[in-house]
Amino acid sequence: MNLFDRFTRVAKANINNVLKNLEDPEKIMNQAVEDMQNDLVKVRQSYAEIMATQKRLAKKKEQCDAMAADWYQRAQLAMQKGNEELAREALSRRQAQQDEAADLQSQMDTQTESIDKLYEGMQMLEKRILESKAKKDQMVARARTAQSTQKVNDMLGGITGKTSMDAFNRMEEKVNALEAQAEISAEMGSTGGNMLPGSEGSSVEAQFKALEASNSVDDELAKLKGLLGDGSSSSDETKKPSSDPGIDDELEKLKKDAGL
Repeated sequence: MNLFDRFTRVAKANINNVLKNLEDPEKIMNQAVEDMQNDLVKVRQSYAEIMATQKRLAKKKEQCDAMAADWYQRAQLAMQKGNEELAREALSRRQAQQDEAADLQSQMDTQTESIDKLYEGMQMLEKRILESKAKKDQMVARARTAQSTQKVNDMLGGITGKTSMDAFNRMEEKVNALEAQAEISAEMGSTGGNMLPGSEGSSVEAQFKALEASNSVDDELAKLKGLLGDGSSSSDETKKPSSDPGIDDELEKLKKDAGL
């Protein structure tokens, strides 16, 4: 289960990194601005093409108007010369040029409305791009701050779950055990390594402690005997004190306690 939990944590971490990279606000905003700039380039190209077409139509209309005026002058000349049939033909061609000029004017009027709308849209798109560029830096800074804050909160809050905390506690206990083993090893090294229970060094140490305890009892007993006057007198005039049954009983108890 521990191996499976660790594998699950690694898989989740990799998936989260992929999702974060795909949903990176900075990259998305940069891409959005780039897309709007590409759209602006296309709009400008369309605007330029329509304006070029408009200029061609205007130039062709001017030519039609000039030819219509020329045919009218020819009709006048033919009438002056008495050639009515030729004057009629000239007026007919003049009418054709006028009709073509009117058709060109209609096309120009229609395109003028489209050009105005296209120009307004182009201006609006340029304005939005400028606003987006101005906001992008602020949004990127806010996104980075939010991401950093989230990482800190995640570390402090321990949102990875109980399993992660158990792993950490397990490692902490292992370190404590290693430190304890190191301390025991140092103590054994300082005493020559003979402090283990049941070893020869341990038995000798116990015997010496028993002897020291016995010497202490003997010393105390000697002091008591001196107080009770069991020792010989340094002077002939010193007399042995009379025996006291109560003191004798206490002395016997002390001897039994001392193992004498």
